[in-house]
Amino acid sequence: MTALRAFESAARLRSFKRAAAELHVTPTAVSHQIRLLEHDLGVSLFARLPRRVELTAQGRQLQDRLSGAFLDIADALAALRTAPMPGVVTVTTTDSFAALWLVPRLHRFRAAHPEVQVRVEGRPEVVDLRVERSIDVAIRYGGGPVPGLVSPWVLEERFGVYGTPSVVAAAAKKAPALISVAWQDSTLYEDGWREWCERAGVDWLRRKVPLLEYKEEHYALQAAIAGEGLVLASSVMVTGSVRAGLLKPFRDDVCVDGSRYRALCLPGRERQVQVKEFLEWLEAESGRIGGA
Repeated sequence: MTALRAFESAARLRSFKRAAAELHVTPTAVSHQIRLLEHDLGVSLFARLPRRVELTAQGRQLQDRLSGAFLDIADALAALRTAPMPGVVTVTTTDSFAALWLVPRLHRFRAAHPEVQVRVEGRPEVVDLRVERSIDVAIRYGGGPVPGLVSPWVLEERFGVYGTPSVVAAAAKKAPALISVAWQDSTLYEDGWREWCERAGVDWLRRKVPLLEYKEEHYALQAAIAGEGLVLASSVMVTGSVRAGLLKPFRDDVCVDGSRYRALCLPGRERQVQVKEFLEWLEAESGRIGGA
């Protein structure tokens, strides 16, 4: 078990030195334990490179199994405690998804599971769940399954155009200002506006109507709610504003395909009681009418 623990820490942190600091031993002790484990198994678990180590194929295979096994052990011990600690689920996602979809719905989870605390961390960057073990669930946009992680929940989206009732009515007679989102290296909204206009048969882009760009989706939606123009918005992000009557679709017969939001966990983490309850709640929420 000592050798397995040393290996799991070094594999997750990709460093013998950092593993030693986590385990409160010396790097030499970590290296020795891993050497013993490799000798016992008859395979190399790490490729020792200048100034760093990388997992071999066998090392990655062992890490995937160990991560879940250690989590199962922790879960079993927690279940045996006479006075269990309150459950905590830490979730990382983008600020926009947190503000527009997740947080407005959390009151229903809390009502169903008052013993579980959900901590939401809004981050623009992708978090490495193997390193930041305090995070239970990462909700990410786009892409496919991630090697070494499980994906127990997926939420599909599409894009449409929305505005306030007065802006929607006026847009039928006069080309409106357009509201979009400009991420650093993404052309998602630029391409989406172009495709939507083609499908709708409007020449707004060729006529160079005013284009207002924001860096985040929730800023763009607030601009639309303020009546600045029509916004191209994800069906996931806009449901709350539509339900409240703040926005309505313009040409709801026209939409363009989007991507998906995906929940990711370390193998085994999805079986922990409070995480399992949170993931089941996500599934139930996305099954509500319109995901609202």
